Amino acid sequence: MTLHASLHLDPARVVAPVSRRTFGSFVEHMGRCVYGGIYEPAHPSAGADGFRQDVLALVRELGVSVVRYPGGNFVSGYRWEDGVGPVSERPVRRDLAWHSLETNEVGIDEFMRWAALAGVEVMYALNLGTRGVQEALDVHEYLTFPGGTALSDRRGGKPYGISMFCLGNEMDGPWQTGHKTASAYGRLAAETARALRSADPGIELIACGSSNSSMPTFGAWEATVLEIAYDTVDSISAHAYYEPVDGDLASFLASAVDMDHFIDSVAATADSVGARRKSPKRINISFDEWNVWYHSRFMAEPQTEWTTAPRLIEDAYNVADAVVVGSLLIALLRHSDRVTAACQAQLVNVIAPIRAEPDGPAWRQTIFHPYALTSRLAAGTVLDVVVDAPLYETDRYGPVPVIDAVATLDEGLSIFAVNRSLTDSTELTFSTAAFPGAWRAGEAWLVSDADLTATNTQAAPDRVVPRPLDVSLDGDAVTAVLPPVSWSAIRLTC
Repeated sequence: MTLHASLHLDPARVVAPVSRRTFGSFVEHMGRCVYGGIYEPAHPSAGADGFRQDVLALVRELGVSVVRYPGGNFVSGYRWEDGVGPVSERPVRRDLAWHSLETNEVGIDEFMRWAALAGVEVMYALNLGTRGVQEALDVHEYLTFPGGTALSDRRGGKPYGISMFCLGNEMDGPWQTGHKTASAYGRLAAETARALRSADPGIELIACGSSNSSMPTFGAWEATVLEIAYDTVDSISAHAYYEPVDGDLASFLASAVDMDHFIDSVAATADSVGARRKSPKRINISFDEWNVWYHSRFMAEPQTEWTTAPRLIEDAYNVADAVVVGSLLIALLRHSDRVTAACQAQLVNVIAPIRAEPDGPAWRQTIFHPYALTSRLAAGTVLDVVVDAPLYETDRYGPVPVIDAVATLDEGLSIFAVNRSLTDSTELTFSTAAFPGAWRAGEAWLVSDADLTATNTQAAPDRVVPRPLDVSLDGDAVTAVLPPVSWSAIRLTC
């Protein structure tokens, strides 16, 4: 059976400019993300600085714009000064977050060199778990001050020019080292923000929001934190991970419904605080952790030994996971008026689009492809797309449209769409009549497979790759048939 759906597009219905920071990622000192991921001095591809060139090439291909570093839960116990100075003199520390040993072989300076090679901006996360105002000022001085002070001279060389800082990580979570109540955290965040702004008035600061929307304090946490810190911060964070629960693939494919609601709820809470304060300022959202994560598997395998760079949550992603990741990118773009940064967690090996083996190859996981194509093709402005599509039932979210889509407009028109139906292809149509010019098909791609469990592996790294999608243009009418459980990108040019 073939279903029918249509998109209604209007160049005047602009959501916001496409933010390149939507295509962010996350490097945490966790598992093999750093050691054995981006950094492996003994690898055949490693440069003189120890960074794997094969991984760097894939990072550039992925189209990452900004990387959050160094955590994550790791940052709440991190002493940044352990990772500067001569490597041979750096201490080995326990990392309580991931029950690992941290060698500090890679610290701020090494990571900033990697970021320059990768061509990415850095979003730096501050430790507000076990540390506070003074340490935040110290690391900010080390990173950004031109010279002539003790810490900037210790750095040597030019300042790194970081402008975006996270005020801690998931401080609402009892698992977090230094976990705090909303009021205690809000006060510390506000105090730290005021101190940092006295040093750098142009700094961008992100307060910790809820670590996920199922937290019992969700909503109340954001309201309390922002009541205290509203005037001192620019954004509040949101984190969300998705996995199929009890084999419920239909609900899993509709995960973007939850992300939409999460974003709308945080925005509404922030606006409510702003209204009570009679403030003209608007708080944005940094969705700086998101991905598919089979969290239930990780929780079933706790770490018992203290080792360096253990294999942690190296999920192998399948076709359905790739479709969900593509749909989450659609949701993030749709909210570009409020979501001004987003980071898929993480970049290499740890729940990542890129996998790398010691002394071996690096390859693209299935989720690499919708991310890379969206990053490359989404540009200009995001358009508010009205979707007219049949509904299907989900246990978690109720009736949900089989088609979800977003569009961006620059010198071309890009459409990103997902067919959530488990069984039926959907004929998708839209018109370019509202857009001046003679439009033609530029490129069109499809991520789909008859085997939804298919993965890319070291032995078969290209088992799942984007395939060309047939697109028909008849005057102003554009038509494409999307297979069940598929993600697609269509690019039209004049």
